[in-house]
Amino acid sequence: MTERIVQKLRCAVYTRKSSEEGLEQEFNSLHAQREACEAYVASQRSEGWVLVRDHYDDGGISGGTLERPGLKRLLADIEDGLVDVVVVYKIDRLSRSLMDFSKLVEVFDRNGVTFVSVTQSFNTTTSMGRLTLNILLSFAQFEREVTAERIRDKVAASRAKGIWMGGGVAYGYRVENRKLVVNEAQAVHVRWVYQRFLEVGSATLIAREAAERGLRTTSGKAIDKKFIHRLVDNPVYIGEAVHRGKRYPGEHAPIVDRETWEKVQSIQKVSPRQRAAKTRADTPALLKGLLFGPDGAAFSPSHTRKGGRLYRYYVSQTILRHGAGTCPVGRVAAGDIEAAVVNQLRAVFRQPEIIAGTWRAAQAHTGGIREEETGEALTRLDPLWEELFPAEQARIVGLLVERVDIGLHGLNIRMRVDGLAALARELHSPGVEAAA
Repeated sequence: MTERIVQKLRCAVYTRKSSEEGLEQEFNSLHAQREACEAYVASQRSEGWVLVRDHYDDGGISGGTLERPGLKRLLADIEDGLVDVVVVYKIDRLSRSLMDFSKLVEVFDRNGVTFVSVTQSFNTTTSMGRLTLNILLSFAQFEREVTAERIRDKVAASRAKGIWMGGGVAYGYRVENRKLVVNEAQAVHVRWVYQRFLEVGSATLIAREAAERGLRTTSGKAIDKKFIHRLVDNPVYIGEAVHRGKRYPGEHAPIVDRETWEKVQSIQKVSPRQRAAKTRADTPALLKGLLFGPDGAAFSPSHTRKGGRLYRYYVSQTILRHGAGTCPVGRVAAGDIEAAVVNQLRAVFRQPEIIAGTWRAAQAHTGGIREEETGEALTRLDPLWEELFPAEQARIVGLLVERVDIGLHGLNIRMRVDGLAALARELHSPGVEAAA
């Protein structure tokens, strides 16, 4: 008689549970799956089946993805030749996606690994087993898609009734008993943002003022331009619920009245460049307090209207006090002198030697910014300039320019090197964006 030689097959048990509910229990679903699989492996001991020591478990992770820590460790051990048989309680524990499972089967086949389902009694070494497997997976995926459709339909129906169905909670609200409730501490800031938007129309300016006030998002992040835009665009603040682009009356109380919200939306529809042009007419004095004549006297902004058209000027204080002819440069067109100053500033942003000097100044003050970062920060401002609101342009000019002297033969602009360095640091961190 000859003794049959049995080849040992190393068996790895894989378990998975979609939700985290119940995982904290001493004996949970993962333990139950493992117990059944280990009993099956023990029943095949005569066939040389032995259990590997490692546990491959994924708790609280969906079967619709392969991005699972336990599964990744299992696949790595398969590639390393440490596993011969993969044992699961049910097929859908390994994957609910037919496409994903086909990828897993490729890995199994490439490494000579058999796949076994304890409760469905088949393995992938036979053609019948493969056929049965694909049929079962197809039904598993079908069931998953039908369940997802039911959930989507339920959510849509609930949202149409104005019911909050979870997800991100808008700033200014909190959740109580699965309903949105106004958070008065934040609602004050929401109303302030809407009011300021009506006044200045600039998300960039409001974000800066919010930072000065020390305001933060619910998660503690800095409030930026994008956050302001999302806030003033969100119909939740007028008591509405939104689902797939459709708006419905919500169960929650509004924070902003509808009239204010609609006024803000009308401002939003105007392009940043058009809004800047309108604001520029209201606040035209870009060089106020910075422009001086050949006799050292300051130039003050002035304007006149002819035929319904606005003409802006800068006039010497000498002329205003002592009359015409007392200053060789008595009056200059505001648009021309402002354009000349701005063009020189924008040229500065593109000059390597200025950038190098700015970097050295920035290093001397605070450090922490490289020369190439300084150059990148300053060059970013040039293409954005035309879309900045006049208030923002005036702030930057005041930051960069100490004095502008105008004479018979041209301009002399005295720069603030420390201001240029500060601007470079500011641009490098949060960035100056188009005011809109």
